[in-house]
Amino acid sequence: MEAAAGRGLDLAGPLRDLLPPVDFCCAYGSTLTHARPDGTSMVDYILGVADPLQWHSENLARNPTHYSSWMARRGPEAVTWLADRVGVGVYFNPFVEWGDKRIKYGVVAMKDLTADILTWDQFYLSGRLQKPVHVLVDNWDIRKVNTVNLKMAAAASLLLLPKEFTEHDLYAKICGLSYMGDIRMLFAEDKYKVKKIVDGSFQPFQLMYRPLIQEYISEGILKMSDYRQQKAFKQVLFLFHHTCTVKCIIDSLLRCLINLDDSSIT
Repeated sequence: MEAAAGRGLDLAGPLRDLLPPVDFCCAYGSTLTHARPDGTSMVDYILGVADPLQWHSENLARNPTHYSSWMARRGPEAVTWLADRVGVGVYFNPFVEWGDKRIKYGVVAMKDLTADILTWDQFYLSGRLQKPVHVLVDNWDIRKVNTVNLKMAAAASLLLLPKEFTEHDLYAKICGLSYMGDIRMLFAEDKYKVKKIVDGSFQPFQLMYRPLIQEYISEGILKMSDYRQQKAFKQVLFLFHHTCTVKCIIDSLLRCLINLDDSSIT
């Protein structure tokens, strides 16, 4: 626990010492998931802010070198325009030096973050939050809508998996959802990227998805058994071409959405 607390404090350093305040922040990257990370690895941050124009205006005054010289000259209006028109609502500043580390941070409006989590419209931020991250600035609204995101990810993965599969298979399928159709996975990206992410974050995946697995077991969608020191599952309704599975999952998602509506996302 002490090591985890120290890591969280270390990750929060740029928020404390470098950047303007944010409403939500999570960190991720290979350096956080491997026991012996490469010293050159970069830590990535997603920053949710209420008003990107105001935030970039303040950040340009504080940290003009984080932006390209071309973008810094054009000001916060150009930054937010580029994010909305080209960058799926997110503007990234890469290769930022902080102490002896290198970080990359993406800035997104809270309303756009919430919308993507619920609709998978861009499937960039929602896909990232389907995988383990280190939440440094929590936000109750994001936490609530992400419960729907996790349910949808688990449901989609069940429909793509065979009748019998392991817990590792499930997390790999969930992890791979956001890479489906990504042409980089055919060429530039590491073809073992998904496996490495799941292997390096297996316990965090369990913390995220075990409650949903238990829900599907209790609803008769899955049966669980032990297989080589991990859990294995059988889709009970697989022979019905997933018709009943889809109905059960949709019913579960609708209940979750109704609960969200009743609690009124602000």
